[in-house]
Amino acid sequence: MAAAGTAAGTAGPEPMPSYAQLVQRGWGSALAAARGCADCGWGLARRGLAEHAHLAPPELLLLALGALGWTALRSAATARLFRPLAKRCRLQPRDAAKMPESAWKFLFYLGAWSYSAYLLFGTDYPFFHDPPSVFYDWTSGMAVPRDIAAAYLLQGSFYGHSIYATLYMDAWRKDSVVMLVHHVVTLVLIVSSYAFRYHNVGILVLFLHDISDVQLEFTKLNVYFKSRGGSHHRLHALASDLGCLSFCLSWFWFRLYWFPLKVLYATCHCSLRSVPDIPFYFFFNALLLLLTLMNLYWFLYIVAFAAKVLTGQVRELKDVREYDAAEAQSPKASKAEKPLRNGLVRDKRF
Repeated sequence: MAAAGTAAGTAGPEPMPSYAQLVQRGWGSALAAARGCADCGWGLARRGLAEHAHLAPPELLLLALGALGWTALRSAATARLFRPLAKRCRLQPRDAAKMPESAWKFLFYLGAWSYSAYLLFGTDYPFFHDPPSVFYDWTSGMAVPRDIAAAYLLQGSFYGHSIYATLYMDAWRKDSVVMLVHHVVTLVLIVSSYAFRYHNVGILVLFLHDISDVQLEFTKLNVYFKSRGGSHHRLHALASDLGCLSFCLSWFWFRLYWFPLKVLYATCHCSLRSVPDIPFYFFFNALLLLLTLMNLYWFLYIVAFAAKVLTGQVRELKDVREYDAAEAQSPKASKAEKPLRNGLVRDKRF
């Protein structure tokens, strides 16, 4: 089985398919897998977990400790770095209240994406240019390279923290419920893909998603900093406009073009060629398809905002996921990052 995967890779990278080929081949492979599964059900699932899931209790403990560490680090950074910086720069009260969240996420996603980019382009891993290779030589319980294991610990612990942060630290937005589902799905994918040794494709998924978060938080930070100290700063205004354009383009290119044609094609179709009896095929592909649907959901926000800009309904950049000031107050308050009464008011969601 491993030899077949290696032989397939010697012919060179497979050309990236079209959307039509993705649907046709992916659907065909899924149907063939369903028809050929004579023992599908809970019994097969239990055996698959027992035989192929490899996750030691110390690894779960390290993941939990990492999530607690991120939460503590964010609270400390907010109190000692982000809020004093907002006060020193004399941000408007509503912007000062929201800046710590964006600054925290920007720094994390920039570091995480940079590390993923290093793994894909600064090492010998061929996963980006040859996505089917993520399943070459796959074996149950295979060793996870230390550099990829470090990325998994970094990302898994952060998304564990993010579930808590969405409920108790972040500003509550119109899509916060979807965001919470996204964090849960992502954490399940990270932990289960590590346990089943699908870490190669996991690195590709993280790389294709984190870049949009970098650009989103960069744009929001420049929106907050362009009107401060009683004056308008053109450099930040220009950076926010360019960041918005870059964010829209990267969201489509990375999440709606490369992600389905590289990742979904590899997991739905190519995985069965390299590993015909690959465990939990439907489970992982269902989660990846759910992730795709959420990407489409958020893309509707982007399209709606772009339409308002083009029609002149919006004259200034803002996060369309935020509640308007005239709308009801959020059911969730930003507890850990609630500003003190020293001039910083509670977040009004624009």
